[in-house]
Order: sequence, then structure tokens, then C-alpha cells
Amino acid sequence: MVVHMTSSYETATDTPDLGTAALRRLQDHADISAVQLRYATGTDTHDWDLFRSCFTDEVEVDFSDGFGQPVARVSADDWVSGTAPRMESFAATQHMITNLVITFDDDDHATCVAYVRASHHRPNSTGDSDQTVYGYYTNRFERTQSGWRIARVKLTALWMTGNFGIFQAALS
Repeated sequence: MVVHMTSSYETATDTPDLGTAALRRLQDHADISAVQLRYATGTDTHDWDLFRSCFTDEVEVDFSDGFGQPVARVSADDWVSGTAPRMESFAATQHMITNLVITFDDDDHATCVAYVRASHHRPNSTGDSDQTVYGYYTNRFERTQSGWRIARVKLTALWMTGNFGIFQAALS
């Protein structure tokens, strides 16, 4: 890139034209990343409307790895109403989602694989008050009239530390 100095600012010449398709793909990538972050923020702040905005009206949920819950296809409203009391039973949670790798099947379908570290804090009289899940999400996205939404959420737990009993108590 050649930069020419002008009076009070710089202008770039020879800037490549990305084209409409490339710009749209960049926007799609940013939009999918934003959904992943809304998922974490909605969970941790107990903003269930924000959390609900992440999903298609029906969602496949796979938390079978590490948690023993069967894969289920449910309405997003039921998923949110079931998740809320579990997450609210913790004194605090922190879900960090990083290293997003997004692949597109076509213009309206994508997969996002992202690392997750999910920390859960619940003071109790039986031991450690913390439990952390380390793993990754493999989420299937669909473009809807409202933008990109998660149609399938799958958590793969690679390892866990702390008192798993506090998470089991939240599931009951």
C-alpha cells in the first residue's frame, strides 16, 4: 500500500476492492461472533431476553458430553426457561468464549467452533465453592429474518476442575 501525506490526514491509494461478497462474509463473521458473545453475556448477567435472542425458535441442545444430559430438540423458550433457574442458582458465573473458527456451508448456514471456559461459583458447606468446565462449543448457525441465530448448541467438555457437586445441585 502506498500512503501519500496530505495536509492533515493520510489517504491510502492502491487499496484493494474487497467486493460485495467478501464484505458480506466479513459482516457475517462479525455477526456470528456477536451472537456467541451475547450467549455468554446473557448467561452471566441473567439477561434471559438477551440469551433468548441467540437462538432459532427451535434449537437442538447437546450437553451430553460431561453432563449426561440427553441430546434434545426443544423450543428456544423452553431451553431458556430451563437454563435460567440453573444459572441463577450460582452466586456467579463467568463464561469466556474465545478462538472462534467460523466455517460457512452456504450463505445461510455456518458452524462456529469456539473455546469455552465456564466458571461457576456456589458457596456451600460440602467443599470447594467453584467448578470450571474447559472445552469448546460447536454451534450450528442459521441466518434468519432477525439475523444469525444458533440452531444447534453442542458443548464438548475436555476437562473439569473443582467441585462438580455444585453443578449437579444446579441441575436438580
